[in-house]
Amino acid sequence: MSKINGADALVRMLQLNGVKHIFGLCGDTSLPFYDALARLDHGIDHILARDERSAGYMADAYARVTNKVGVCEGPSGGGATYLLPGLVEANESSIAVLGITTDVSVTSRGKFPLTELDQQALYRPLTKWNTTVNRVEEIPDAVRGAFRAMTTGKPGAAHICLPYDVQKQQIDAASVWAQEGHDTFPAMRSAPNGDDIEKAAAKLVASKAPVIVCGGGVVLSGACEALDVLATSLNAPVCTTISGKGSLADTHPLNAGVIGANGGTDATRAVVAGADLVLFIGCRAGSTTTEHWRFPSRDIPILHIDADPMVIGTNYKTDVAMVGDALLALTLLNQAVSDRIDQRPSAVADGRAITHTARSAKQKALLALASELTTPIKPERVLDALNRLLPDHAVVVADPGTPCPYFSAYFNSSRPGRHFITNRAHGALGFSLSAGIGASFGRPDAVVVSVMGDGSFGFTCGELETLVRRNIPLKMIVFSNSVFGWIKASQQEGYEQRYFSVDFSRTDHAKVAEAFGVKSWTVSDPADVDTAIKAALAHDGPALVDVISQELQDTAVPVSQWMG
Repeated sequence: MSKINGADALVRMLQLNGVKHIFGLCGDTSLPFYDALARLDHGIDHILARDERSAGYMADAYARVTNKVGVCEGPSGGGATYLLPGLVEANESSIAVLGITTDVSVTSRGKFPLTELDQQALYRPLTKWNTTVNRVEEIPDAVRGAFRAMTTGKPGAAHICLPYDVQKQQIDAASVWAQEGHDTFPAMRSAPNGDDIEKAAAKLVASKAPVIVCGGGVVLSGACEALDVLATSLNAPVCTTISGKGSLADTHPLNAGVIGANGGTDATRAVVAGADLVLFIGCRAGSTTTEHWRFPSRDIPILHIDADPMVIGTNYKTDVAMVGDALLALTLLNQAVSDRIDQRPSAVADGRAITHTARSAKQKALLALASELTTPIKPERVLDALNRLLPDHAVVVADPGTPCPYFSAYFNSSRPGRHFITNRAHGALGFSLSAGIGASFGRPDAVVVSVMGDGSFGFTCGELETLVRRNIPLKMIVFSNSVFGWIKASQQEGYEQRYFSVDFSRTDHAKVAEAFGVKSWTVSDPADVDTAIKAALAHDGPALVDVISQELQDTAVPVSQWMG
């Protein structure tokens, strides 16, 4: 029987699971793995990142736009700790990302080798599935287990630790095989109980003013069309969480938009407040979305669809719980609603009119501020320009801070699906540039735009070299206001304007980007915003627009409650 080494087996297992891209950073414990990638014919493109955390975020966004498992890798010691933030974000966001770390040799453990670390203990509480390979024979099972865990049930992140000596040991090639269907997520879907579907349908049809609230599960499961059918048949407004943005096209006549403390507005809040029944779909109904469980009220019936049974009933007493995949659940629910739609009450709320009122109010507020020519530049002006200038297949990746609430509330995509990405689980700065690279590889035909504050830019600007080296045509917008804005706004509201350690010096981000070889513009005059964005979009390589903008605490940002 033919033999191959452990590193070769790992590469072949990734190949058999349909992996086409790996994002990572080299290290001495990874040398056998890198040698296997160099020698073998596998069809995998390895994207060298400049930081392991960036590699994790690249894999995350790649998985979000492809529904294929994102793969990132890094070496032992510090590399293993730097990769962890990307896996934590993916796991909490139900995104299938595999992190592969290499390690010191098994035979060196306990002898104080450089970079020794208990990686399995480190990753155990923060991933869905996690293992350290101690014998070469375990490699195929470990990879199969990781892909099965990441893609089935509630998707999530997995971690494999591969010691240096195990990579060089021999294994029978016949043990290298993959289970079909675990290369995309969600896999092996399950449907809710039929009786629960019938009960939910009866309550929806009897309701006079139902509202549907969608989390990220709708987009993840590919249930956007099925959602459209349900909302249209009930003439029910649809609201989304930030992660659920894209459940319907932002321009859909029943999509009222994002709700909650971050990105919600008075207009969208009123939509939920007027409901006599709420259907949550793929949504945890957390404190931000519900503004500490005030919208919706706890006094109205709640229906809930989610693949994770632990989510249902956590924050609201639930009248009907439907545990299962959103697409399968909505397909069944649509049929059950259709069977009894003629039983609807005669006097029901006009969901289209409710939605139109909310969207009109929100758009009026945006355009009023976007039209102002005062300085520093208002973020609303940038939002309005992007809404007008971006093609309909564009993907926007937003960092926390200034971009997240603004783009959650006001960015409009005319298509359903994944056209907006932000890291809502843990909200770490420095996400969008790296994630924009991952999204660009996952969706090469789309215009990808990363929007960030200057705080985030400082976390991740080393990846500008990656952009230039790989000629990735990512477009970047920096809101430059020399402050960690979210914290300063919180200090303004909750701590009597005792500003402490939140302001930093102005950086010329355009010059920094140009030093890396990125075409750049600086905009300080509101009248020049359109011209600069048009030029950046027309450029055939990576481009950056540095916008001298308001400090966040001075804006009309759609945030109803800051921390503190």
